[in-house]
Amino acid sequence: MAMRLNGLVSGMDTETIVSQLVQARKTKVDEAVKAQKKLEWKRDAWKTLNSKVIKLFDGALGNMRFESSFIKKTTKVSNSNVVSVITGEGAMNSVQSLKVKQLAKSAYLTGGKLDASYNGDTTMEQLGFEGNSGRISVNVDGQRSEITIDSSTTVDQFVQQLKGAGIDASFDAQKQQFVLDGGGKSFSVSGMDISGVTMLSKLGLDGAETPSNSTLRGSALPSRNYNGDTNLWTLGIDGDRTIKVKVGGEEKEIKVNSATTLQQLTTQLNDAGVTASFDATNQRFYIASKESGKENDFTIEGADQASNDLLATLGLTAGSGAHKDEAEDAIITLNGVDYESSKNTFEINGLTLTVNAVTAENETVTITTQDDTDGIYDMIKNFFKEYNELINEMDKLYNADSAKGYEPLTNEEKASMNDTDVEEWEKKIKDALLRKDDTLGSLSSAMKEIMLSGVTMSNGSKMYLTNFGIETLNYFTAPENEKNAYHIDGDPDDSNTSGNADKLRSMIASDPDTVVEFFSTLSKNLYSKMQDMMAPTEYSSAFTVYEDKKMKEDYDGYTTKIKDLEKKLADYEDKWYAKFAAMETAMAKLQKGASAVTSLLGG
Repeated sequence: MAMRLNGLVSGMDTETIVSQLVQARKTKVDEAVKAQKKLEWKRDAWKTLNSKVIKLFDGALGNMRFESSFIKKTTKVSNSNVVSVITGEGAMNSVQSLKVKQLAKSAYLTGGKLDASYNGDTTMEQLGFEGNSGRISVNVDGQRSEITIDSSTTVDQFVQQLKGAGIDASFDAQKQQFVLDGGGKSFSVSGMDISGVTMLSKLGLDGAETPSNSTLRGSALPSRNYNGDTNLWTLGIDGDRTIKVKVGGEEKEIKVNSATTLQQLTTQLNDAGVTASFDATNQRFYIASKESGKENDFTIEGADQASNDLLATLGLTAGSGAHKDEAEDAIITLNGVDYESSKNTFEINGLTLTVNAVTAENETVTITTQDDTDGIYDMIKNFFKEYNELINEMDKLYNADSAKGYEPLTNEEKASMNDTDVEEWEKKIKDALLRKDDTLGSLSSAMKEIMLSGVTMSNGSKMYLTNFGIETLNYFTAPENEKNAYHIDGDPDDSNTSGNADKLRSMIASDPDTVVEFFSTLSKNLYSKMQDMMAPTEYSSAFTVYEDKKMKEDYDGYTTKIKDLEKKLADYEDKWYAKFAAMETAMAKLQKGASAVTSLLGG
């Protein structure tokens, strides 16, 4: 930006003078900016109104023009605890009788409780010993011997080792404890290293020492609780096993071994087509079919005897305490005809019946399907609610107070006003943007004309909204800008007409065909007129009731015009600054010459 030195020679306030000279031409720029701002506001107002027009067009109006929208049925049942009903479009008016004989069930297998007791085949590892081999000292009447055991040593093997050392030993599987008898001799059993001491503790034999003629009963072995991390080795399974799972007609095999955990087995069962879980609290497997009905029943069996033994160990066979509820299909009798389904849902003649309970021995549930008077009434009422909101908005915009003399404010003008005054000023302008607008007037008049003109029925008669108890309020008593809104006689939500006879609801019940023909035709006529008015043109886009293309073109034109005016204004300002600069230069030269003359004259 050029630096300007004002009035150094002349002493004039050049800045103020140029500003006043430019101000007259700046008015043209301000006028163009205000016009563009006003156009922007008007375009926004039309966008908002257009969205409301489209809402009615695509929503309530678009739906009501189809006669199929009036085909509404409702179904009631005499015992909703037994059955619930969804009424489809194909349902017909009827009174039907229903008996529910049997509900559909999934197959469900409750496994027997896993055997948590120890026996002669139980290894030290299964008792919880996972360390190195342990050394145990056995002393019988002063005769000492040594026993070595490790994690693979079984209970029976340990008993035999004790017997070999001179102690009559046994394992009481019922009481889950060791019994040691010295045969009239005193004896003691003690660990010779950490592993030995640990093992005796696991066996309930720590401190195993008796005087002669005594029998030692060790403490009961700690109870076992299996969980998802327990492997099959812990349950005494050594080697590979194959389990066959058959769901419906599809069979899958599960391969397991001693390292397989209960959680891994559960996952494999789920992958095979059933829903399985292991309940560590109750120490049982629970297995169910994923879907109800006989076609989804399942069986679980071993591929060989060893695999069947595994299932018995897991409590999944009848002999191991398992109980299975077989899958069943739902069976109902509707109007004397039996129907079966793998689910508790039946789709019959347009109705979807979901049965929830078996009927009592002598009970029959009545299912009544009839025209949904309330549904049709609510659809018509909803249409007029949306129509009234739109037509009232149009009237409000068209009849708005004049904003003559109000124009958008410049930044300088806003700076001299407080925020409240600025807001009120701009609201005054915005409220009047569509006042007496020709496009708005044409759209509003066309919609009102369709609603007033009525419908020529198929029998040649002419019917109007008033024939159905629907009309506007008295012109002189209706609220401002609500004079073209329609009210339904007997509408409980309308204080103006709630006390009148409900002619619409009465006609829906007594003459539904006439109601359907009239309102579907009226909706088609209004839909068609609005569609024509929203057709694309040179100046407007499709589904637009105003000239959006023309407005955009005009807005862009203002942008160009403002740039041109601002450039001309800047050039004009620079021209005046240049003139004053030349004057200052000339005056400086003149002053210098006068000083020289004065000097020559001896001044």
